[in-house]
Amino acid sequence: MTHRILTVDDDLHIREVIRVALSKAGMTVFEARDGKQALARFAGDRPDLIILDIGMPELDGLDVCRQIRKSSDVPILFLTARDEEIDRILGLEMGGDDYVTKPFSPRELVARVNVILRRVASRGADTRDPAEVLVQGQLSIDPTQHTAEFCGQRLRLTAIEFGILRAFLGRPTALFSREQIMAAAYQFNIQVSDRTIDSHIRNIRAKLAAAKCDNVIETVHGVGFKLGRCEREESTKE
Repeated sequence: MTHRILTVDDDLHIREVIRVALSKAGMTVFEARDGKQALARFAGDRPDLIILDIGMPELDGLDVCRQIRKSSDVPILFLTARDEEIDRILGLEMGGDDYVTKPFSPRELVARVNVILRRVASRGADTRDPAEVLVQGQLSIDPTQHTAEFCGQRLRLTAIEFGILRAFLGRPTALFSREQIMAAAYQFNIQVSDRTIDSHIRNIRAKLAAAKCDNVIETVHGVGFKLGRCEREESTKE
């Protein structure tokens, strides 16, 4: 299957470099020159992955990501300038799957795109026994289908959030340091701050809290995190 990639950047030269590199790799490339056009192309073309520049005028990449994440978990690879560390962190916190800093190597960009696409494809291609669904309390994760549910209600998780929960449910009695969480959720040994990991944990807690679960992940102060009971609030009351 030919993968469909949406490239969003206000620099025509960068879009051309990306288009040539991805086309040589056998992918179909769509382009958008700004955030507004990106949202329109996303809605119309339904890409398999988005390469999204952060530093665009008016509607920037973070705004575009925020809008897309309201309805879709399509993989997003951010393009950032080397001095935009705060924006890179924000992008990952908001659900970005990876980032590449400018100037970048087209070969590295293609490699990172392929890794993300393989990871997405593996969600439906996992051949493990369906009995390997991971369960804790009323929370369940199906690695084969890449789905998560609480009390039968489907949870909308980003790839990183899913990776973190999968790690916790895979070792339900383990205590995880931030470094272990980072290794479970990120590719290419990306270095992210403790604040970024804490933001992912906070986002997971908020999504479970919306489903009436306030005990999904417990903090062990000074050490790290561990999986909680994962039960609905009402079920814990006498």
